[in-house]
Amino acid sequence: MPKSSPLLRHSSALAAIHKSSAPLRRQVLDELRQSIIAGRLNPGERLVERELIAMMGVSRTVIREALRQLESEGLVAIVPNKGPIVRTLTVEEARDIYAIRAVLEGLAARLFTEQAGEAQIARLDRALTVVEKAYDSGDAESMLETKNNFYEVLFEGAKSETLASMLAILHGRIWRWRGLGLTHPNRSAERDRQSLKNLRALVQAIRAKDAALAESILREEVSKAAAEVHRLLKDAATHSRAEKPAVS
Repeated sequence: MPKSSPLLRHSSALAAIHKSSAPLRRQVLDELRQSIIAGRLNPGERLVERELIAMMGVSRTVIREALRQLESEGLVAIVPNKGPIVRTLTVEEARDIYAIRAVLEGLAARLFTEQAGEAQIARLDRALTVVEKAYDSGDAESMLETKNNFYEVLFEGAKSETLASMLAILHGRIWRWRGLGLTHPNRSAERDRQSLKNLRALVQAIRAKDAALAESILREEVSKAAAEVHRLLKDAATHSRAEKPAVS
Protein backbone atom coordinates (compact mmCIF):
# COMPACT_ATOMS: atom_id res chain seq x y z
CA MET A 1 0.00 0.00 0.00
CA PRO A 2 1.48 3.40 -0.93
CA LYS A 3 2.34 5.77 1.88
CA SER A 4 0.13 8.80 2.39
CA SER A 5 1.76 12.20 2.16
CA PRO A 6 2.38 14.38 5.23
CA LEU A 7 -0.39 16.67 4.03
CA LEU A 8 -2.97 13.87 4.16
CA ARG A 9 -1.64 12.45 7.41
CA HIS A 10 -2.19 15.86 8.97
CA SER A 11 -5.49 16.61 7.25
CA SER A 12 -6.67 18.70 10.21
CA ALA A 13 -4.27 21.37 8.94
CA LEU A 14 -6.85 22.45 6.38
CA ALA A 15 -10.60 22.78 6.53
CA ALA A 16 -13.14 22.12 3.80
CA ILE A 17 -14.42 25.35 2.29
CA HIS A 18 -18.12 26.09 2.79
CA LYS A 19 -20.20 28.55 0.85
CA SER A 20 -20.26 32.06 2.27
CA SER A 21 -20.56 35.63 1.05
CA ALA A 22 -16.78 35.82 0.52
CA PRO A 23 -15.43 34.78 -2.91
CA LEU A 24 -14.32 31.15 -2.99
CA ARG A 25 -10.78 32.03 -4.08
CA ARG A 26 -10.36 34.36 -1.11
CA GLN A 27 -11.63 31.72 1.32
CA VAL A 28 -9.13 29.15 0.00
CA LEU A 29 -6.32 31.69 0.02
CA ASP A 30 -7.08 32.76 3.59
CA GLU A 31 -7.27 29.16 4.82
CA LEU A 32 -3.98 28.16 3.22
CA ARG A 33 -2.23 31.35 4.32
CA GLN A 34 -3.43 30.99 7.91
CA SER A 35 -2.40 27.32 8.03
CA ILE A 36 1.13 28.26 6.94
CA ILE A 37 1.39 31.23 9.30
CA ALA A 38 0.11 29.23 12.28
CA GLY A 39 2.48 26.34 11.53
CA ARG A 40 -0.19 23.77 10.73
CA LEU A 41 1.59 23.33 7.41
CA ASN A 42 5.28 22.81 8.06
CA PRO A 43 8.24 24.42 6.26
CA GLY A 44 9.35 22.22 3.37
CA GLU A 45 6.02 20.39 3.23
CA ARG A 46 4.75 19.61 -0.28
CA LEU A 47 1.41 21.11 -1.28
CA VAL A 48 0.01 18.47 -3.62
CA GLU A 49 -2.79 19.86 -5.78
CA ARG A 50 -4.96 16.74 -5.84
CA GLU A 51 -4.78 16.45 -2.04
CA LEU A 52 -5.64 20.10 -1.54
CA ILE A 53 -8.59 19.70 -3.92
CA ALA A 54 -9.86 16.67 -1.99
CA MET A 55 -9.38 18.24 1.44
CA MET A 56 -10.85 21.66 0.63
CA GLY A 57 -13.51 20.59 -1.88
CA VAL A 58 -12.69 23.16 -4.54
CA SER A 59 -11.50 23.13 -8.14
CA ARG A 60 -7.93 22.81 -9.42
CA THR A 61 -8.15 26.34 -10.86
CA VAL A 62 -8.97 27.84 -7.45
CA ILE A 63 -6.12 25.93 -5.77
CA ARG A 64 -3.62 27.01 -8.44
CA GLU A 65 -4.67 30.67 -8.17
CA ALA A 66 -4.25 30.55 -4.38
CA LEU A 67 -0.82 28.91 -4.64
CA ARG A 68 0.35 31.53 -7.15
CA GLN A 69 -0.73 34.29 -4.77
CA LEU A 70 1.04 32.62 -1.84
CA GLU A 71 4.17 32.31 -3.97
CA SER A 72 4.07 36.07 -4.62
CA GLU A 73 3.76 36.63 -0.85
CA GLY A 74 6.84 34.54 -0.19
CA LEU A 75 4.97 31.82 1.72
CA VAL A 76 5.19 29.14 -0.97
CA ALA A 77 8.07 28.18 -3.26
CA ILE A 78 7.79 26.27 -6.55
CA VAL A 79 10.56 23.66 -6.66
CA PRO A 80 11.45 22.05 -10.05
CA ASN A 81 10.34 18.40 -10.27
CA LYS A 82 8.66 18.72 -6.90
CA GLY A 83 6.02 21.41 -7.19
CA PRO A 84 4.83 23.88 -4.55
CA ILE A 85 6.16 23.60 -1.01
CA VAL A 86 5.86 25.70 2.15
CA ARG A 87 8.91 28.00 2.14
CA THR A 88 11.49 27.42 4.85
CA LEU A 89 12.21 30.35 7.13
CA THR A 90 15.81 31.57 7.16
CA VAL A 91 17.82 33.89 9.41
CA GLU A 92 18.77 36.03 6.40
CA GLU A 93 15.13 36.57 5.45
CA ALA A 94 14.25 37.36 9.06
CA ARG A 95 16.95 40.02 9.20
CA ASP A 96 15.65 41.71 6.05
CA ILE A 97 11.96 41.50 6.90
CA TYR A 98 12.37 42.79 10.45
CA ALA A 99 14.54 45.71 9.33
CA ILE A 100 11.86 46.72 6.82
CA ARG A 101 9.05 45.99 9.27
CA ALA A 102 10.61 48.24 11.95
CA VAL A 103 10.67 51.21 9.56
CA LEU A 104 7.17 50.71 8.13
CA GLU A 105 5.39 49.87 11.38
CA GLY A 106 7.22 52.67 13.21
CA LEU A 107 5.96 55.07 10.55
CA ALA A 108 2.46 53.63 10.94
CA ALA A 109 2.58 54.39 14.67
CA ARG A 110 3.71 57.96 13.98
CA LEU A 111 0.99 58.55 11.37
CA PHE A 112 -1.69 56.97 13.55
CA THR A 113 -0.75 59.35 16.39
CA GLU A 114 -0.93 62.34 14.05
CA GLN A 115 -4.06 61.29 12.12
CA ALA A 116 -6.33 59.15 14.28
CA GLY A 117 -9.36 60.56 16.07
CA GLU A 118 -10.70 59.55 19.48
CA ALA A 119 -12.90 56.82 18.01
CA GLN A 120 -9.94 55.12 16.34
CA ILE A 121 -7.79 55.43 19.45
CA ALA A 122 -10.58 53.85 21.48
CA ARG A 123 -10.80 51.06 18.90
CA LEU A 124 -7.06 50.44 19.20
CA ASP A 125 -7.37 50.39 22.98
CA ARG A 126 -10.17 47.79 22.74
CA ALA A 127 -8.07 45.71 20.35
CA LEU A 128 -5.24 45.73 22.90
CA THR A 129 -7.63 44.55 25.63
CA VAL A 130 -8.54 41.58 23.43
CA VAL A 131 -4.84 40.85 22.90
CA GLU A 132 -4.26 40.87 26.66
CA LYS A 133 -7.11 38.40 27.20
CA ALA A 134 -5.66 36.13 24.52
CA TYR A 135 -2.26 36.19 26.21
CA ASP A 136 -3.93 35.37 29.54
CA SER A 137 -5.59 32.35 27.92
CA GLY A 138 -2.24 31.03 26.64
CA ASP A 139 -3.84 29.99 23.34
CA ALA A 140 -1.18 30.62 20.69
CA GLU A 141 -3.53 30.89 17.72
CA SER A 142 -5.78 33.32 19.58
CA MET A 143 -2.73 35.39 20.50
CA LEU A 144 -1.65 35.49 16.86
CA GLU A 145 -5.11 36.40 15.56
CA THR A 146 -5.75 39.17 18.10
CA LYS A 147 -2.29 40.66 17.72
CA ASN A 148 -2.65 40.74 13.95
CA ASN A 149 -5.99 42.50 14.41
CA PHE A 150 -4.35 45.09 16.70
CA TYR A 151 -1.84 45.92 13.98
CA GLU A 152 -4.56 46.06 11.32
CA VAL A 153 -6.38 48.71 13.38
CA LEU A 154 -3.10 50.62 13.72
CA PHE A 155 -2.37 50.49 9.99
CA GLU A 156 -5.90 51.54 9.07
CA GLY A 157 -5.73 54.52 11.43
CA ALA A 158 -2.46 55.66 9.85
CA LYS A 159 -4.57 56.71 6.83
CA SER A 160 -1.83 56.23 4.25
CA GLU A 161 -2.71 54.23 1.15
CA THR A 162 0.95 54.15 0.12
CA LEU A 163 2.05 52.73 3.46
CA ALA A 164 -0.86 50.28 3.48
CA SER A 165 0.11 48.96 0.05
CA MET A 166 3.74 48.52 1.11
CA LEU A 167 2.68 46.64 4.24
CA ALA A 168 0.31 44.53 2.16
CA ILE A 169 3.25 43.30 0.05
CA LEU A 170 4.94 42.05 3.23
CA HIS A 171 1.66 41.02 4.87
CA GLY A 172 2.04 37.23 4.71
CA ARG A 173 5.72 37.18 5.60
CA ILE A 174 5.32 39.53 8.55
CA TRP A 175 2.43 37.47 9.91
CA ARG A 176 4.41 34.26 9.48
CA TRP A 177 7.35 35.58 11.45
CA ARG A 178 4.95 36.85 14.12
CA GLY A 179 3.35 33.41 14.10
CA LEU A 180 6.71 31.76 14.71
CA GLY A 181 7.38 33.99 17.71
CA LEU A 182 3.93 33.42 19.22
CA THR A 183 3.29 29.75 18.48
CA HIS A 184 6.75 28.24 18.93
CA PRO A 185 6.82 25.81 21.90
CA ASN A 186 10.12 27.30 23.11
CA ARG A 187 9.03 30.93 22.97
CA SER A 188 10.02 33.08 25.94
CA ALA A 189 7.40 33.92 28.58
CA GLU A 190 9.41 37.03 29.37
CA ARG A 191 9.14 38.09 25.73
CA ASP A 192 5.33 37.77 25.97
CA ARG A 193 5.28 40.09 29.00
CA GLN A 194 7.66 42.49 27.30
CA SER A 195 5.51 42.67 24.17
CA LEU A 196 2.34 43.48 26.11
CA LYS A 197 4.21 46.14 28.09
CA ASN A 198 5.42 47.74 24.85
CA LEU A 199 1.96 47.73 23.29
CA ARG A 200 0.47 49.36 26.39
CA ALA A 201 3.20 52.01 26.26
CA LEU A 202 2.45 52.52 22.56
CA VAL A 203 -1.24 53.21 23.20
CA GLN A 204 -0.31 55.60 26.04
CA ALA A 205 2.06 57.51 23.74
CA ILE A 206 -0.66 57.71 21.09
CA ARG A 207 -3.15 59.05 23.65
CA ALA A 208 -0.56 61.64 24.68
CA LYS A 209 -0.17 62.62 21.00
CA ASP A 210 3.57 61.94 21.18
CA ALA A 211 4.21 60.72 17.64
CA ALA A 212 7.99 60.45 18.01
CA LEU A 213 7.66 58.32 21.15
CA ALA A 214 5.03 56.09 19.53
CA GLU A 215 7.33 55.46 16.57
CA SER A 216 10.29 54.76 18.86
CA ILE A 217 8.31 52.29 21.01
CA LEU A 218 7.07 50.31 18.03
CA ARG A 219 10.53 50.19 16.46
CA GLU A 220 11.88 48.87 19.75
CA GLU A 221 9.09 46.28 19.91
CA VAL A 222 9.97 45.04 16.42
CA SER A 223 13.65 44.92 17.38
CA LYS A 224 12.87 42.75 20.41
CA ALA A 225 10.64 40.52 18.28
CA ALA A 226 13.48 40.10 15.78
CA ALA A 227 15.88 39.06 18.54
CA GLU A 228 13.41 36.42 19.74
CA VAL A 229 12.91 35.02 16.24
CA HIS A 230 16.68 34.87 15.70
CA ARG A 231 17.00 32.96 18.98
CA LEU A 232 14.32 30.45 17.98
CA LEU A 233 15.85 29.90 14.54
CA LYS A 234 19.32 29.49 16.01
CA ASP A 235 18.02 26.95 18.55
CA ALA A 236 16.23 25.04 15.79
CA ALA A 237 19.40 24.93 13.66
CA THR A 238 21.48 23.73 16.61
CA HIS A 239 18.91 21.05 17.43
CA SER A 240 18.84 19.91 13.78
CA ARG A 241 22.62 19.55 13.65
CA ALA A 242 22.64 17.61 16.91
CA GLU A 243 20.09 15.12 15.53
CA LYS A 244 22.14 14.32 12.41
CA PRO A 245 24.02 11.00 12.71
CA ALA A 246 27.80 11.15 12.65
CA VAL A 247 29.42 10.15 9.36
CA SER A 248 32.11 7.51 9.78
